[in-house]
Amino acid sequence: MTVKRHIFLILLLLCTLTTAAQAQIVFSPADWDFGTIREADGRVSHTFTGINRGDKPLVILDVVTSCGCTAPQFSRKPVIPGGKTQITVTFDPSNRPGTFAKELGVYSNEREKVATLTVRGNVTPRPKSVEELYPADAGGGLRLSSTSSAFSYVYQRRHTQGAIGYANTTNRTIFLELRPQRSSGLLEIDYPQQIGPGERGEINLSYFIPADAPRYGTLTDVLEVLTDGRGNGTLLMAHGIGVDNPTDAGKKRPEAELSENILKFGAVKRKGPVMRRKFTLSNEGDGELIVRAVESEGRIATTLRPGQRIAPGGSFSAEVTLDPAQQDYGVMTDRLVLVTNELSHPMRWLRVTAIIED
Repeated sequence: MTVKRHIFLILLLLCTLTTAAQAQIVFSPADWDFGTIREADGRVSHTFTGINRGDKPLVILDVVTSCGCTAPQFSRKPVIPGGKTQITVTFDPSNRPGTFAKELGVYSNEREKVATLTVRGNVTPRPKSVEELYPADAGGGLRLSSTSSAFSYVYQRRHTQGAIGYANTTNRTIFLELRPQRSSGLLEIDYPQQIGPGERGEINLSYFIPADAPRYGTLTDVLEVLTDGRGNGTLLMAHGIGVDNPTDAGKKRPEAELSENILKFGAVKRKGPVMRRKFTLSNEGDGELIVRAVESEGRIATTLRPGQRIAPGGSFSAEVTLDPAQQDYGVMTDRLVLVTNELSHPMRWLRVTAIIED
């Protein structure tokens, strides 16, 4: 027998011993397809059977899933070599229409993942009630699908649209009024003043920033909902961020970069002096960076102003000031929101924290 053959046999033996020494459990099949199930029928279950193919007892310590809709049941009794164990997996289709595939990791007493189980299928949704489709009670028999419409970015000279669904749950006509409580002057609203019995439809909302009056930063509109001249406190809110229109951009693009994402003042005395912290706004792009809006919640101030221009490769050092005497005791947080002419990421924000002490 040659030396090479000796080495080969020794390596083969070592691999065999190592494999034999490991606890192994095999589930066949390890994948189960429930097929098409109905949400209305509730939970479904399947039991997987596993066999310990190793040469020593194995204990299933845990079965982990990332979704609360999937629940495993199993025994922690030792499974002897050649013995069997079962794991029952229950899937809850409630509010989960469409296809699904959920994985579960099986872990042994040695805290090693020894198997992966999968359940899959397709959920046919159940018919939803009016209360589920329109969860907001606006009073007088009127229900709404939501009380807010988030527009994200609102581009200059471009209509940005949203909608809120409504349903008249009565057998009479409802008279609807949306009374402005806070107005940006830029929101257009289209809604019926009369809604017939059982009628459903949409309140259409649209932001438009005209060319002759550009607006940057936060846009907020609040409207009180009145049915038959009365309200129950329901308010509709529309909000967005006014930014540059991408079609206005040239070939050169600015790129904003903040020196930090959070400024910590730490513990400060309420009767102490005004505190200051610096940050830097840099332009990493090849086009001029223009600060369009600077906003906060009013607890802090900054030396950075709208209209600040930063050349490519340049930067601007700014200060954030905090007056402890104007704060309440305890933890203080605020956000400095910056809107620039950067196209891919026009809004940046800097979190500011402090602890106001006596």
